[in-house]
Amino acid sequence: MTKPSMIMALAGLFLFNCSSPNESSTVEIETVSDLGSGSWINLLEGDNLNSWSTFKKDGIGSAWKLEDGVLHLDPSEGQGGDLVTKQSFGDFHLKMEWKISENGNSGVMFYVQESEEYNYPWETGPEMQLLDNDGHPDGKIITHRTGDLYDLIESSAEVGKSVGEWNEAEVISKDGKLEFYLNGTQTISTTLWDDNWEALVAGSKFKDMPGFGKFKEGKIALQDHGDKIWFRNVQIKEL
Repeated sequence: MTKPSMIMALAGLFLFNCSSPNESSTVEIETVSDLGSGSWINLLEGDNLNSWSTFKKDGIGSAWKLEDGVLHLDPSEGQGGDLVTKQSFGDFHLKMEWKISENGNSGVMFYVQESEEYNYPWETGPEMQLLDNDGHPDGKIITHRTGDLYDLIESSAEVGKSVGEWNEAEVISKDGKLEFYLNGTQTISTTLWDDNWEALVAGSKFKDMPGFGKFKEGKIALQDHGDKIWFRNVQIKEL
């Protein structure tokens, strides 16, 4: 490379790295494993929530706000409610970033059903727990901590970040195999719908919910547990 070319290249690199971090909150998440050949669907595209609705209701509660690509639940701003995707998914790869408030509790559920016999997303959808482990009482309960398959399997590693810091999460479900990743580390690997899965459910708080963990297609849900939670870069791919 000639000396003038090197100077121009270095100047370009300097300008790139010095660009304002506030220009956009949407960044590409480096995924643990990029499965399938399908296209990623941005579930927070634009300044609207057209991909979402409140569970079993029309519209979105005023406590949910989408600004500059960041979805924020602030229960003090009015009615919230659990959000669900309008589209259902079978095999999928979901990735997102999230951060929790002090003492906060939330979760991401999948294979959620919106039929008349179910009143809440958690009656059908397994959940990746999102929690302030140090501040919320659930942090003292095994299988109720960040990265756990809620009330079923304990996370294999404690890799959640501190309150107010962004975490990267992935949920992958393909051919009955379920994997959770948190901040680049696999925290859950299990098989859905086999005898072991049935035994796990039978030993959990979901044992008397006949529809829990049974469905092989359903919606993604973001939980309103009454605490502030933020999401960004929520993307999904069908596998």
